[in-house]
Amino acid sequence: MTETKQFTAAQSPTAQSPAVDTRPDLAAAIALAGRTLAAVRPDQYDAPTPCTEFDVRRLSSHLVGVLRRISVIGRGEDPFSVPSFADELADGAWAAAWGPAAEEAARVWADPEVLGRDLRLPMGVKPGAVAAAVYTNELILHTWDLATATGQRPEWDTGLLERLVEVVRRALPAEARGGPIPYGEVVPVAADASALDRLVAWSGRRP
Repeated sequence: MTETKQFTAAQSPTAQSPAVDTRPDLAAAIALAGRTLAAVRPDQYDAPTPCTEFDVRRLSSHLVGVLRRISVIGRGEDPFSVPSFADELADGAWAAAWGPAAEEAARVWADPEVLGRDLRLPMGVKPGAVAAAVYTNELILHTWDLATATGQRPEWDTGLLERLVEVVRRALPAEARGGPIPYGEVVPVAADASALDRLVAWSGRRP
């Protein structure tokens, strides 16, 4: 699942409802993805991931591409001006590329006014606060994909996950999956399932 296929709708801030600052969650998701990427071993590059479009190698390249695109979007530029894969990087170079890309994203998103700006995303124009939430979801899901594929157990932020579950359930309907909403059917989970399992299941993945 690439970021060009993310939310078709999201709750946007209004003049009466100021933008919630979604940047801390985005920053946390970037940091967690970076730590998970850095722990991938060379013998795992060909392993499949729960995101069936990608093996570990392709997902690692995609994560770097997504992070670079986050900066481009925050600057108000065309998201398609940056590839969604870092194909120029050799195997294993993704973690080294992550640090500079994360620093650039932090600089771009440092201005709180970005939250209220209309930004161009691959799926259309969204306020910055919504864009940050979209990419937090993108990074968290793919971090879970990568961790699952490589046997890692990241330290998940439960508060972040609970907030993200609420956003995703509003923005991504359970019905009419497929086509313009290219997620699998919601996977049933127990009522007391963790926030991570609920997020993964709502996105059509099996926890």
